[in-house]
Amino acid sequence: MSNTLTSNTRLVAQTRTAAGSPAARRLRAEGHIPGVLYGRGMTPVSVTVERRELRAALSGPAGVNTVLSLEVGGKSYPAVVKELQRHPIKRTVSHIDFLQVDMNVEITVNIPLHLTGEAKAVMAEGGLVDKAVDTIEVVCTPTNMPAEFSVDITDMQPHDVIRLSDLVMPTGVTAAGDPDMPIVTVLTTAAAVAEGQGEEAGAEGETAETPAGEGEAAGGE
Repeated sequence: MSNTLTSNTRLVAQTRTAAGSPAARRLRAEGHIPGVLYGRGMTPVSVTVERRELRAALSGPAGVNTVLSLEVGGKSYPAVVKELQRHPIKRTVSHIDFLQVDMNVEITVNIPLHLTGEAKAVMAEGGLVDKAVDTIEVVCTPTNMPAEFSVDITDMQPHDVIRLSDLVMPTGVTAAGDPDMPIVTVLTTAAAVAEGQGEEAGAEGETAETPAGEGEAAGGE
């Protein structure tokens, strides 16, 4: 299941001329994030956006995949976030790359994967459903870009694996990865494995054991 984005979100950016680390640090201290806007057929433009406004623009269901109407110098550019650079410790955004897009030309993006439901059969066996990946890489136009992929795990069994090929792609969207790549798996806890091995050993012991009556009969002959 997926939701397709159909509208753009407005974000105002200012052009910047000052370059270098000191200027970037000053911008960040003032609540701004330095960045660059680039795309096919255009000269890259150095920009800055307000941290608060960027957070608001990317707060929708699509997150960083939101299609933006980036306004720079009185002109509006359809754009998406191509890369977010973060502070290694604080994890705050320190630089942002915007990619100007053609709404009718395909791009490659990573779409978030979410799990819904509760796999009771897996839990009953001491297992745990695990996302093998957090995002799904797809090729699509910005117009057809899904906000997310949602997988219902309610009917999963202990040995089930959901692969990329099992994920239904909406019209105009193509998965970019290996169709056999696992995207949702089941993890078995060590306790569950030990319990299963103990049950198997017990069953084998019962099968191999000679009934007491037969042993006495054999000894009496």
